[in-house]
Order: sequence, then C-alpha cells, then structure tokens
Amino acid sequence: MNSFHNAYSEKRDFIRMRVDTPAKVQVQGESIDQEGLCKDLSGKGMLIELTQPISLGTELIVTVQSSHGHSPMIKARCIVMRVEPPEEGSDRTCVGVNIEELIKS
Repeated sequence: MNSFHNAYSEKRDFIRMRVDTPAKVQVQGESIDQEGLCKDLSGKGMLIELTQPISLGTELIVTVQSSHGHSPMIKARCIVMRVEPPEEGSDRTCVGVNIEELIKS
C-alpha cells in the first residue's frame, strides 16, 4: 500500500486544529468545575488536558475560551470517549471527547 493511500484512509471528517487554549469542564450533575487546556479541536470532538481524571462515558459541559478574549468560543455537551494516563513525571491526563451538542450562550 502506498503512502498516498495511507494518508487518505486516515483522514477524518473534520480537520483537527491545535488550539492550546483554556477550557472549563463541568461533569453533568455536579457543581465542581475543572480548569484545563483544550489541546486540539475538530468539528466532532476535542482533546482536553486536565489535572483530575474523568471516567469513560462521562457527560460533560465544556466551555473553551478564546485566546483573543471573546467569550466563550465554544460551549458544548460532550461525552468522554478516551482517557490517556499521565506521562511519566506529569500530573496531567488527556481526555478525548465527542461533541454531542453545541450550547448557545
């Protein structure tokens, strides 16, 4: 299989953009917010770096702030689909979420 075929077959429906911008994460039904960093964003999901782990399948409200001061850039109801354990020497875990619904602010 040539490299062109590999690159094409691995493409996503939406481009993933690296954003590295602040995010607020709230577990549905709980009043505790967790501050994190949205590492990347696409039309269907995002990768968020957090200090506290969150379980697979957890429903969240995620608010991603604009680095230019606009508020908020995105607010969405999301489901945790992937949890990456912290790398050695780090206390931060990465959580991959699917965007289920955009919320109007």
